[in-house]
Amino acid sequence: MQNRREFIKGSTVFAAMMAAAPTVLRAQGAKKVFKVGMIGAGGRTCGAFDDLRKAAQGMGHDTELVAVCDFFEHKAKGASKRFSEEKAKAFWGANGYKDVVAIPEIEIIVTASPPAFRPPQVRAAIEAGKHVFAEKPVAVDGPGIRHFLETAKLAKEKNLSLVAGTQRRHQKGYLLQALALQQGKLGKIVSGNVYWNGTVPFIRRRGEKNNAAYLTDNWVNWTEMNGDHIVEQHVHNIDVANWFLGRPPRTANGFGGRARRKTGNQYDFFSIDFDYGDGVHIHSQCRQIDGTSGNVSEHFLTNTDIEISGGGKVWKVGEKDGIALAGDVYVNNGNTFRIKDGNPYMLEHENLLRGFLKEVPILNEGETVAMSTLSAIMGRISCYTGQVVRMSDLLENKESQFFNMECKPSWQDFEAAAANNGDVAMPEYGDDQWPLPGKPCTR
Repeated sequence: MQNRREFIKGSTVFAAMMAAAPTVLRAQGAKKVFKVGMIGAGGRTCGAFDDLRKAAQGMGHDTELVAVCDFFEHKAKGASKRFSEEKAKAFWGANGYKDVVAIPEIEIIVTASPPAFRPPQVRAAIEAGKHVFAEKPVAVDGPGIRHFLETAKLAKEKNLSLVAGTQRRHQKGYLLQALALQQGKLGKIVSGNVYWNGTVPFIRRRGEKNNAAYLTDNWVNWTEMNGDHIVEQHVHNIDVANWFLGRPPRTANGFGGRARRKTGNQYDFFSIDFDYGDGVHIHSQCRQIDGTSGNVSEHFLTNTDIEISGGGKVWKVGEKDGIALAGDVYVNNGNTFRIKDGNPYMLEHENLLRGFLKEVPILNEGETVAMSTLSAIMGRISCYTGQVVRMSDLLENKESQFFNMECKPSWQDFEAAAANNGDVAMPEYGDDQWPLPGKPCTR
């Protein structure tokens, strides 16, 4: 698993890959109107569609929202009104995405629905022949990740874009650092620390909602819906560690707890030792507690005494002057990025569209985002159970107690309930309940 994700070694190989990159096939000035469908109509999906629209406009093209769905009717209709003056078809419910992907004229799907729903929704879009932007994370448990990895493979077979919301992989500062590491200019990373310390994004009370509506509306506070905040937020920083090292961690050993949260069943904080093999350990720390200091960053040390601040400074230990980094194009695993200034939230969509237009190779980030999501899930399970968890426990070892550990209710439960006018059962741990290390944990 690790060898397939190692960085390209040496400038000779890098130059050869660049020489093999396809040339621009679309004539300059030929305007394209991209036909788009939205799965989910919350703030992040609407923001992603807006970024896609702006990216297309910056390239001299345009977009048309053809259809949108959301679990809630008013959100689906609201997005249709906002982006198309109600011309776009609106669907709702747990199965509404099936109606969106079935529309033949739609070419691109943008989705940022609750992460628990992402595996089947992205699979349906790829099976229908759509290019996809899927926000991170892409699942909440091991079975969901294995499902998504199959989808990433299918996207490659069908030559379809599968772009993730890991925007740091499109950001100039990070790309320059990744390129310098790829070319051996900074040495090899030997240790590091990654952080996402912040506050709870929002809390939505139950009111008169049934279980399914309550869990979906308040999704950022339920492990079953977003994987806990280590998966939903901190995956960004873990992804940078995986990217810069060229491989995911082998094991996770951590702890966490809850002291202040006011709803849901998640932890307030996590602290994890990720073992990447070859003596490399990365410390992961994340927290969601109001009134505490914030820190969203990555820091690494190399065997040449180079200190790397993710996307920012690179300098020799003990020296004040930073080391200048330069480069034009970064290539890894067949993905090509033009290193340029700009908003990375828009650049990720620009790279998707350029692949669509055959200006660069089709972009598939499915495996990388899946493995970063799984790394975070591995860390969460270690903290919930108090056990050392191995990546092989979640990917390969069917005899492991963790292999089929699934968050319930699952997306299958939501879809079955919607199809039968029913409701889902509440999670094992309800409001203000949470897993305790050393005790049995079913997810």
